Amino acid sequence: MKFRVLSAEIAHETNTFNVRPTTLQSFEDRYLLDGEQAVVARGDNNTELAGLLDAGRDHDWDISHVISAAAGPGGVVTRHAFETLTAPLIAAAAGNWDGVFLMLHGAMVTDFSDDGEGEILHRLRAVIGPDVPIAVTLDPHANVTTTMCCLAQILVSYTTYPHVDIRATGRRAAELLQRTMTGDIQPRTLREHRPMLEEANGGRTDLGPMIERHALARAYETRKGVYAISINGAFPCADIAEVGPTVLITCDGDTAAHRKTAETLADDIWNRRHEALNSYLSNAEAAEAAMNWNGDAGPLVIADYADNPGSGAYGDATNLLAALIGAEVDNACFGPLVDPVAAAFLNDQTVGAEVTLSIGGAMAPEFGGGPLSVTGKVKWIGDGRVVGSGPILGGLERSFGITAVLDVAGIEILIVSVAHQMLDLKQFETFGIDPAKKSVVALKSMQHFRAAFTSIAGRIIVCDSGALCTLNYASLGYKNVPRPMFPLD
Repeated sequence: MKFRVLSAEIAHETNTFNVRPTTLQSFEDRYLLDGEQAVVARGDNNTELAGLLDAGRDHDWDISHVISAAAGPGGVVTRHAFETLTAPLIAAAAGNWDGVFLMLHGAMVTDFSDDGEGEILHRLRAVIGPDVPIAVTLDPHANVTTTMCCLAQILVSYTTYPHVDIRATGRRAAELLQRTMTGDIQPRTLREHRPMLEEANGGRTDLGPMIERHALARAYETRKGVYAISINGAFPCADIAEVGPTVLITCDGDTAAHRKTAETLADDIWNRRHEALNSYLSNAEAAEAAMNWNGDAGPLVIADYADNPGSGAYGDATNLLAALIGAEVDNACFGPLVDPVAAAFLNDQTVGAEVTLSIGGAMAPEFGGGPLSVTGKVKWIGDGRVVGSGPILGGLERSFGITAVLDVAGIEILIVSVAHQMLDLKQFETFGIDPAKKSVVALKSMQHFRAAFTSIAGRIIVCDSGALCTLNYASLGYKNVPRPMFPLD
């Protein structure tokens, strides 16, 4: 039998403290592709879609992929954007389908719903009915809700952070969908949650307790009736009722025993909530480390954790940059600094020109620092299109929009118009910056940068610049999370 499978990708990680709404243009800035375009652009890379297509070819599925859309993490998704993106999926759902495959993030909040993914599933179920199996892939920084688990039979998250197994996760979820459509299994997904904003290390899987948890999960998955265990570190910058880490077990059969395993894993997350792997330096401490680094063993890589555009920070915080300039650090690079006004101004200059201007700090100067006045030499101007080459972005296109490189006292600053976190060497190299030859590389990211930058780094340190994704959660003013909630209480 040739199964007919409907698929769609609608992904967003929503930072509810970001005041800038995520509009339809925000999705167009990253990617908004119809089905055929998506298959061409994303069908053979580290994507869930590629994993789905791999399985579909092996099982001779008739796949109708209707849309692939993702915006950079940011403020709440507008109703107009949500309705526009979901309309093709809901319209197509009226057909005769054997299964549905959704590529979601798991932490979408809209201006009318705290559970964007739950809303998508609710609307889909209203059309296809209760019995058609739905498989969902998730980012492990999902805030997985009870509604999501009630409305989708299969939920599978990536198992790596940095996320290098996205294609493999798509394939894994698709294989479970195949078994469900044939009647071989009848899965449901159990959920366990603890009152925490996030797992102590955000779900980091390159070292630390997540390695042990995933080993336990993989061992338990060999048992009869257990098909996938997903351990989600959560996304803490969401002021919603169901924020926090979850353990999901997609299974059938003896669900009581499976529930016990989920509880064991969730309890371990709670019991080890103080075991943080990162030591977060202040801006001054990071600048001092940079000043004393000779670079012989490779560059000192400084990650500005708190101003990570990949978690919905504005990407324009200046505190760390000011500290590096003040410490007279040179042979360095810094980026991306999101400032479309400065990028446009610099693009009106000529390469080699010396200019004085204000950069960064426009959106929330109380978080991470205000505008910084600098004088420097223009090194590069133009369009910020990048094709990645690393483990996460390899072969995929991103665009920083209008982009410039400004050399300020030996620090090459990548100034961009569209926010993306730094997760691929090409995001520097494309614009004439060779990070491997620098003594200091300062970048805006939390963890994903490690997939590409570890290979060139002599040492990696992490800085909390005080920007919107600061670990000082009390400064953010949570109003909607249930209390008590760790670490707020």
